[in-house]
Amino acid sequence: MASRLVAAAASSSSSPLARLVARRGLAGAADGHGSTKVPMWKDPLSPSKWKEEHFVLVSLSGWGAAIFGGYKFFTGGKKEDKPEVNLNI
Repeated sequence: MASRLVAAAASSSSSPLARLVARRGLAGAADGHGSTKVPMWKDPLSPSKWKEEHFVLVSLSGWGAAIFGGYKFFTGGKKEDKPEVNLNI
């Protein structure tokens, strides 16, 4: 709070030193007030505790597998008809 007061007082003046006052901005969010995030392989049954990037990777992999599996199921896969070779000459 004090840094805001100093920054506000410095910004109201017209001196060039006013631009040098450090402001935290949104840096307070990095304090870690919430639960710690873990990699997905340490707690695979709790997606709410996973790191965001791990959740995204697992979600995209799951959707990709579901779409590809659905495609293979509904199209029946690619069936190749092999022509029979007549060896009786």
